[in-house]
Amino acid sequence: MLFALICKDKPGSLQLRIDTRPAHAAFLGNLIGEGRLAFAGPFLDADGKPDGSLVMIEAPDMAGAQAVAATDPYARAGLFESVEIRAWNWVFQKPAGA
Repeated sequence: MLFALICKDKPGSLQLRIDTRPAHAAFLGNLIGEGRLAFAGPFLDADGKPDGSLVMIEAPDMAGAQAVAATDPYARAGLFESVEIRAWNWVFQKPAGA
């Protein structure tokens, strides 16, 4: 089942995001290798700077999605003000094999 991790950064935390990005990218790379990442990317503020994340993952259930979210280096570093996890159904424009 797909789950959307909708993450909002704490105000004034851009430097923490930048500093933690290499570990976060490696984390996403591991999810890709495990076949658990559908897509991911940052939300942007009015100035085009990242201020949150959308990470779409494959997990067996909500508990599994919560476990993935908790191990994200961004979450461990305290970057996020909030994380909303929602089950999601990819209906239109789903790539073959996704």
